[in-house]
Amino acid sequence: MVGIISSSYYRVPSGGKKGNKPSKETYHSTKGFVLQDVVVTSLKKILEHEFIDCGYRLMTSYLTRDGYTINHKKLYRIMKEEGLLKLDNRIDRSGSGRKFVKFIPLDR
Repeated sequence: MVGIISSSYYRVPSGGKKGNKPSKETYHSTKGFVLQDVVVTSLKKILEHEFIDCGYRLMTSYLTRDGYTINHKKLYRIMKEEGLLKLDNRIDRSGSGRKFVKFIPLDR
């Protein structure tokens, strides 16, 4: 009667976030599925070395080498929740573009 489809009229929005909930388990090649706490302890064990100060992308390759099957997006979420991301002391590279030689006229 109004001119719209009845399914649109009776639709009730769910009100929740879209997509699947993030998983709390990660697959390890020898241990099987392990909880997120085990991944966090592995992260902290890698980061306790003296000269290792890396981000989530390089850490993904370290964990893959150790036997974990983990995505960089999942690792970013885990590191952000645990406060291991080093976002505060980042180097700002936006203003460090090429420096051109300035023309100075010669007064003769």
